[in-house]
Amino acid sequence: MSESFAELLEESLQSVEMSPGAIVTGTIVDVDDDWVVVHAGLKSEGVIPKDQFLNELGDFDLNVGDQIKVAMEVIDDGWGETRLSREKAKRAESWQKLENAIENNEIVKGVISGKVKGGFTVDIEEVRAFLPGSLVDVRPLRDTLHLEGKPLEFKVIKIDQKRNNVVVSRRAVLEDENSQEREQLLASMEEGQSILGIVKNLTDYGAFVDLGGVDGLLHITDMSWKRIKHPSEMVNVGDEIDVRILRFDKEKNRVSLGMQQLGDDPWSDIISRYPEGAKVQATITNLTEYGCFAEIESGVEGLVHVSEMDWTNKNVHPSKVVSVGDETEVMILEIDEDRRRISLGIKQCRPNPWEAFGAVHEKTQRIKGSIKSITDFGIFIGLDGGIDGLVHLSDISWNEPGEEAVRRFSKGDEIETVILAVDAERERISLGIKQLERDPFSEFLEVSDRGSIVKARVTEVSAAEAVMELAEEVIGVLKASEIDSNKIDDATKVLEVGQEIETKIIGVDRKARTISLSIKAKDEQEEREAVKDHQRQESERSGPATLGDLIKAQMDQPSEDN
Repeated sequence: MSESFAELLEESLQSVEMSPGAIVTGTIVDVDDDWVVVHAGLKSEGVIPKDQFLNELGDFDLNVGDQIKVAMEVIDDGWGETRLSREKAKRAESWQKLENAIENNEIVKGVISGKVKGGFTVDIEEVRAFLPGSLVDVRPLRDTLHLEGKPLEFKVIKIDQKRNNVVVSRRAVLEDENSQEREQLLASMEEGQSILGIVKNLTDYGAFVDLGGVDGLLHITDMSWKRIKHPSEMVNVGDEIDVRILRFDKEKNRVSLGMQQLGDDPWSDIISRYPEGAKVQATITNLTEYGCFAEIESGVEGLVHVSEMDWTNKNVHPSKVVSVGDETEVMILEIDEDRRRISLGIKQCRPNPWEAFGAVHEKTQRIKGSIKSITDFGIFIGLDGGIDGLVHLSDISWNEPGEEAVRRFSKGDEIETVILAVDAERERISLGIKQLERDPFSEFLEVSDRGSIVKARVTEVSAAEAVMELAEEVIGVLKASEIDSNKIDDATKVLEVGQEIETKIIGVDRKARTISLSIKAKDEQEEREAVKDHQRQESERSGPATLGDLIKAQMDQPSEDN
């Protein structure tokens, strides 16, 4: 050879960029279990870890003699060795591909590997890129689990190798792919049209359905006529379903879909099928604090308010009466067809305890019961059927004020009462205690009513009036102005306790149970009667004065024949 080894080496060194980071072509000269020896035309071979040569599947698929790109780290590390890197070469190749892709508007493949603030990380070969959340899809997605870990296509929209910054968009790819198909679909789409779609994603409020380049929202309320808690009860991701286009906004490309509209509306003509007052079987579907929902047929639910669940306990929690899944009889109380609301009742399908009580008990009948509570207005007595009867304060005693009489009773006492009235419609039963005994006030008035002259005994006397005992437990009031025709300012000057006098009843208030008395009225009555009696006697002594009187007198004389 005319050329020396030194000349050949110098020539090779000049043909290769010698700076660190340069990408050179090397040849694999040896492979063992852990290392790959690569000759890149330098002073010495580079020894590179074998794991830097693994493919996407994790396999080593190279052989001795294969040429590969490697990055130069150090030409001479001081020990006469050259350090090369296959990873840095692959990374440089990836960056070059990304630069070519953004220049030529090409698509690259990558995998969403994780979530970061504002978006996601995407692995594109040896480069980690950023995917903004707004560029994941043509519409916002709450759930991206179905996209993570899968090979996807992206477009590079920004690249800065110095800052190690790459931004990609999946939305741009989808828009390009679907643009033509979307235009055709949008042109033919009409409200009311039935169309086939594939469920792409589920959310708490509905499902997104791919109609062939255009996504539509199938809201949870439009999935079924019956109540559902989550869209997964009706559809799953990947399901091919028939839907109807409910609303279509061409400007915003928003499509609202419905499934329930494909079938007959169960609320149609519901009033004729379920007239008010009808009793039907229902299934309890949900419990709330204010009642429960019951399904009377598929897609038709009604509310049983807590007040309509039990006759005797208006505030009972629904869980104490029914459970989800129970089948029970309900009554149709009211239907609002426009608002799609039905009011149902459970208690109406069970005997009304007030009606049952009224059927076996009569007015004035005596019954016993325990005191359940004492209130400001009366005593509640527990009765058969889990209902209460009320003894009003005014029905405790004939003569004693109710506020005082009620103090003799305590909760839990068993007492006897009289049934005064049963009002099943208003769910009221009136009871009385005083009616167990005779009413001296009424008995007295049966004999001596207004206008009667009675004897009375003074029990109390003050300047303004005197309290008079007319009979046992019967009291009358004599005001000072009614003592005498002459004005009397102080009754104590003419009356004293224990004195018994005659007086006239001039007023009776049965409701207030008061009797007004008057000595003056009694005296005036006696005076008028005395005058009339005197006039009659004078007339008898003077004899008849007129022809009529003579004839009357003659007719009054007994016949001589008699």
